[in-house]
Amino acid sequence: MSVPYAAMLAGRDAQQVIAETPGRLAAGLERFTPEEIEARPAPGKWSLREVMAHLADCEIAWAWRLRVAFEKDRAEMQPFDQDPWAKMYGQYTFEAAQATFNALRAWNVAFVAGLTEADKRKPIFHPERGEETLWTLVEIMAGHDLHHLATLERV
Repeated sequence: MSVPYAAMLAGRDAQQVIAETPGRLAAGLERFTPEEIEARPAPGKWSLREVMAHLADCEIAWAWRLRVAFEKDRAEMQPFDQDPWAKMYGQYTFEAAQATFNALRAWNVAFVAGLTEADKRKPIFHPERGEETLWTLVEIMAGHDLHHLATLERV
């Protein structure tokens, strides 16, 4: 089974992508008014505030997954359904979501920077995709970032 978002990397360095994402997001989002941040681009699509909340939620999941993969031998990753989590996005302000994402991302970037080559190769098991490595998680994070950055650029 293919790794989600892997194609988005197109040869880019995953560690560099995750480190640069907060700045790229901030630069891309500063041009929007508060009304535009709240507007949904189409029925059933998330507003920019909701996307930021999604990124903060994902960063919580990445933080946990990275550390479990680092701690255990062949850790099992648990998939999650973003839709139930999204039901809470109305509770979060854009500013709180962005601050949460930025703080957690800085923590995760520092964690990733400390990984050894052996750590990166640690095996993990994903129940839907099978055998992967800890580094696969970083590549998925980076590809997910690029997916949402591309969406932001299209808005």
